[in-house]
Amino acid sequence: MTRHFDEAPGLCTQPDPETQQYIFGHTMMRIKDPARSLDFYTRVLGMTLIRRFDFPGMKFTLFFLGMVSDKEAKKVPQERGKRATYVFNQRAMLELTHNWGTEDDDNCKYHNGNEEPKGFGHLGFTVPDVYAACERLEKLGIEFVKKVDAGKMQGIAFAKDPDGYWIEILQADMAEKRGKDWGLQQ
Repeated sequence: MTRHFDEAPGLCTQPDPETQQYIFGHTMMRIKDPARSLDFYTRVLGMTLIRRFDFPGMKFTLFFLGMVSDKEAKKVPQERGKRATYVFNQRAMLELTHNWGTEDDDNCKYHNGNEEPKGFGHLGFTVPDVYAACERLEKLGIEFVKKVDAGKMQGIAFAKDPDGYWIEILQADMAEKRGKDWGLQQ
């Protein structure tokens, strides 16, 4: 018996017991201007800043954001040390790294991973209604790479954050609803 739900070459079917308590905790992206990026991720996408770490000697700041409901927010420790432990015990946090001074450097631009050479692709945000969410983003003046019904994969959109990173906007059941239209094997 395997622990995987699909098949693909290279899968380890028997995990090392040592890894059973590992957590995929966060993804880090560099940002040029924290004010612009924090506005985007908190106001536009609804994330919560859970913990900020300043490193004056090395001149950078880390911002850890997550999707936290009002109910979950009551469980977040107020004491900064305990909140740090809380952050590193969470799943799927976003770490934004700001190297001080980049906000004033006209030459500073981060590679979004979708230009050549390609690498990192995007962050994905699941929304209850992809059409309503994209209409809201459009009203907020957010730039789109792909609008929700453009191209072959209709029902999925890609927007840009202030640094040009792609943000996928999707509805959880869209692959189930439109997968055949996309040429997806079910």
